[in-house]
Amino acid sequence: MKCINNIWIVGCMLLSLGAKAQQVVKLDLQRTIEIANDSSLSAFRYQNLYLSGYWEYRTYKANRLPSLTLDLTPAKYYRYITQRYDSNEDMDVYREQQMFSASGGLSIKQNLDWTGGTFYIDSELDFMRNFGDSKSTQYSTIPVRVGYQQSLLGYNAFRWDRKIEPLKYEKVKKQFIYNTEKVSEEAVTYFFALAMAQADYRLAEENVASSDTLYSIGQQRHKIAAISRADLLTLQLDKVNAHNTLQNARIALKRAMFSLASFLNLDKNTVIELDIPGRPTGKMIPVDDALMRAKENNPTFLEQRQNVLEAEQNVDKTKKESRFNASFNASVGFNQVAGKLGDAYRHPLQQDLVSVSVSIPLIDWGVRKGKYNMARNNLNVVKIAARQEELSVEEEVIMTVNDFNIQQNLIMSAEEALDLAVMAYEQTRQRFIIGKADVNSLTLSLNRQQEAQKNYISALQNYWLNYYKIRKLTLHDFDSGFSLSDRFDFNTGIYQ
Repeated sequence: MKCINNIWIVGCMLLSLGAKAQQVVKLDLQRTIEIANDSSLSAFRYQNLYLSGYWEYRTYKANRLPSLTLDLTPAKYYRYITQRYDSNEDMDVYREQQMFSASGGLSIKQNLDWTGGTFYIDSELDFMRNFGDSKSTQYSTIPVRVGYQQSLLGYNAFRWDRKIEPLKYEKVKKQFIYNTEKVSEEAVTYFFALAMAQADYRLAEENVASSDTLYSIGQQRHKIAAISRADLLTLQLDKVNAHNTLQNARIALKRAMFSLASFLNLDKNTVIELDIPGRPTGKMIPVDDALMRAKENNPTFLEQRQNVLEAEQNVDKTKKESRFNASFNASVGFNQVAGKLGDAYRHPLQQDLVSVSVSIPLIDWGVRKGKYNMARNNLNVVKIAARQEELSVEEEVIMTVNDFNIQQNLIMSAEEALDLAVMAYEQTRQRFIIGKADVNSLTLSLNRQQEAQKNYISALQNYWLNYYKIRKLTLHDFDSGFSLSDRFDFNTGIYQ
């Protein structure tokens, strides 16, 4: 039997049940997983989580590119009382003043990751008109200005973003695949829950038919004193219990079917018929290989690296902020003032600016030092927590791979036990009919058959759960030998 059955498309047919039409869909395990990753609410949620991280990374990349900004103040009006000196009266007087102004500026900025500085080119135009006793109109222009500003000793956020943001996006991509495999794992759980319910229902139906037949036979044999009254009552009790079990199985089947339909985002009235996968071919996964793949691909390892980097970033920030800071700003350009717009652009004068500012903490009662010590201690905590998380993932990988390798032998044993239990029950049933087996032997044989059926389905479920859990933990397809991230289309959310 193949490990995963080939995907096959089944048609849907509508059956009229009373006043409502029910859609009958036949699903195998692979098709169930495909629908889950395409249409389930969990898949939609994880897709949007990925898109959120994707646009966060796009924003980071955009911040690394030159930005062009237009700043405008189209109109600004002032009316106020101001203090002025009157030279004729040789005294200060209050006078009413009115002013209308407008301004605009165009600037290009480029952040530099390695230095943490910003290079800029800008141009400005200002207009001002005064009303009242003294009327005037002026234009002030800066045709072009080139400048650079830089923190000399301070914290460089750009350099840390260059380290952290690509790692965050890589984690987001790996987390998306991880969540996709998580949806597959959920689909396996719902699939086999319904498979178990359907198996229980079929066994209950068979048990009802068998118990009815055996009770009728028991009545005939009791009439000829071939069995005792106690045995007849036991057969009658088995018949009543079988009918009750059938009703409970019908309720459990509806509940399991509704749960799977809801998970797959299908109509609630959908009737689902399952094609149970057969025994998979034996494939052993080396534990060391799985551990290596997990360390390369599991998003937990990337997340812990991100946490350590962010803690180191905080240490660097608090350390540099605890010392004195110095910043540098320099620009060269031209400017002019005139009463007419055209004249404001003629014969511009050179404008130069060079400034160095220093901030020195003198007394802060240990606030900066305390922040630095807290950040350093937090870094140690984060490193320990990261190692604990990594060890937890490694342990989970080892245990899951060992369970997977063992589970294949358990499936073979469960399948063999089921075949033997079916044959034993049929033999016991025939022997009871001809009077060579008692009621207790028949009941015990039936119970063994039902238990063997459940054990077989449970073994299949555990196998496929472990299979997809290994894929989730390692993001690696051990059947094809390819990394899942290499075959995943992040635009469509499906494997190529």
